[in-house]
Amino acid sequence: MTARLVCRGRSIAIDRPLVMGIVNATPDSFSDGGVDRDTDARVERALGLVAAGAAVLDVGGQSAITGVPEISDQEEIDRVAPVLEGIRRESNCLVSIDTYKPAVAQVAVDLGVDIINDISGVMHAELAELAARAHVGFVVMHTRFRPKYKEDARHLYDASPGGVVGDVVSFLDDRVATLTAHGVLREQIILDPGPDFAKTPAQTIEVLRALPQLVARGRPVLLALSRKDFIGALTGRAPRERLAGTLAAVAATTALAPSSILRVHDVAEVREFLTVLDALEGRMPIDPDLRLPDAIKWQARNP
Repeated sequence: MTARLVCRGRSIAIDRPLVMGIVNATPDSFSDGGVDRDTDARVERALGLVAAGAAVLDVGGQSAITGVPEISDQEEIDRVAPVLEGIRRESNCLVSIDTYKPAVAQVAVDLGVDIINDISGVMHAELAELAARAHVGFVVMHTRFRPKYKEDARHLYDASPGGVVGDVVSFLDDRVATLTAHGVLREQIILDPGPDFAKTPAQTIEVLRALPQLVARGRPVLLALSRKDFIGALTGRAPRERLAGTLAAVAATTALAPSSILRVHDVAEVREFLTVLDALEGRMPIDPDLRLPDAIKWQARNP
């Protein structure tokens, strides 16, 4: 199935996963906070992700970790605006702003972003109105908790018809109706099942197994799987040690949702993984003269 995404006058047919590279302009992200400490380093990282195969960049100025207060609109703007400006000077790739705050999104749209990535589940109607006016894409994510707050989700869906899967599907259907009522076209909307958001690891796994129910809506599905808690719970690995688990999650979920956008930290590794997967599963032509270059036949010895 091919899903078409329309944003800023572009019409993008998604029949195989697009890779979205994560650009954190934050000091406290759960897995790479503070790695890039200034604007130049963040822009350099962003452009490196594009060179490694990212089709989309997702820039965020406030981490989603819980137990830490929200930062002000102005502080978030001060973090992301210079990064967005730097990216736009050097690249015309798709750019997403990871925010649920209307003031931040407005500045980002004015700087040329293509997509609003809203992890709040449309907490602010102003974001929908902005997306409609600017004709940008809109990621609507399932969650039952306010951003930056965490509660016990173990019994949250006990009374929901269909349990957690039923809640995700009905929630996203409802929010799509909200967006279209504010003038957002269905072709602008991306669905995000919200792995780890208002979900235990077991609930996240249950939702990801049921991705065909979201695929049936005909919209691209954002798969924010990279280094997530459910992978750590399964493997016993800390965030930066979860690449193998992330790749396994990519393999399983893209088989269920081919028209997806993969939000990842390790762009080069995911891009290479998808290349080999496409070759082995017959989705890319193979040159009969394909050869391994001599320069990479052997690993160089340490001096």
